[in-house]
Amino acid sequence: MDDSASGGGPEEASGSVADGSSENSGTGQKKQRSFWKELPLLIGIALLLALLIKTFLVQAFSIPSDSMQDTLQRGDRVLVDKLTPWFGSEPERGEVVVFHDPGGWLDGEPTPDPNAVQEFLSFIGLMPSAEEKDLIKRTIAVAGDTVACKKGGPITVNGKTLDEPYIFPGDTACDDMPFGPLKVPKDRIWVMGDHRQNSQDSRYHTADKNGGFVPVDKVVGRAVVVAWPLDRLATLPVPDTFDQSGINAAAAPVAAALPAAPAAMGLVGAVPVVLWLRRRRGLTGGRTAG
Repeated sequence: MDDSASGGGPEEASGSVADGSSENSGTGQKKQRSFWKELPLLIGIALLLALLIKTFLVQAFSIPSDSMQDTLQRGDRVLVDKLTPWFGSEPERGEVVVFHDPGGWLDGEPTPDPNAVQEFLSFIGLMPSAEEKDLIKRTIAVAGDTVACKKGGPITVNGKTLDEPYIFPGDTACDDMPFGPLKVPKDRIWVMGDHRQNSQDSRYHTADKNGGFVPVDKVVGRAVVVAWPLDRLATLPVPDTFDQSGINAAAAPVAAALPAAPAAMGLVGAVPVVLWLRRRRGLTGGRTAG
């Protein structure tokens, strides 16, 4: 009879084998599950994290048109910061923002009919939802600003002229649709595409219920980086012209661009969780009984 069984105390809870007496016997030793058995858990945690990231942090969007050339090209994938709006941050002048259709802007546009794979990719954040009607434009003016543009002239915000190097080569500031002066109401923004002569932006919707302004609560977030294709990888900073004294308010903090889409970040986040669970099972299952 071996009396060592009664000696199993708290000091053995670390998973080490006392005196090596049970190292080879395997008595009471729980065998860790193989990687393949834990793969479903890994995938499940990754999907959950991806969903949380897409909902609260960052989401990938595809560019379906030419209205933001040359800044964005058709087919580009951009990552949109969705975190800062949760803390009360509002769009600032010069930011490229994604927003839900504020009312009739996309009427008549065909709605894609996604297949099962596309719906799954949309669910985990690798593709935007086909059911959501979203647009992407540059914020030109915010609440309280007075914005105007005469034919043949530049855009002015609060009387300051904007130098707009991001406008599509050959385009004018607003010759196709002059406007203003207009004062931006509270909780609204005025948006325009960089390809001015190919953008149905705020200028073309002044007769709608919002007067062409976009409600802030319709803004999904700020586009912070072009993530795909890789040869177009680039950030989307605020142009210097919006830093003029008397135009730009203090910039709100912006979350750093995340280097991958939500699904990839979810997978990365899932790995340490699974490893932690494996370690926990090793600690609790490694006690020996003489």
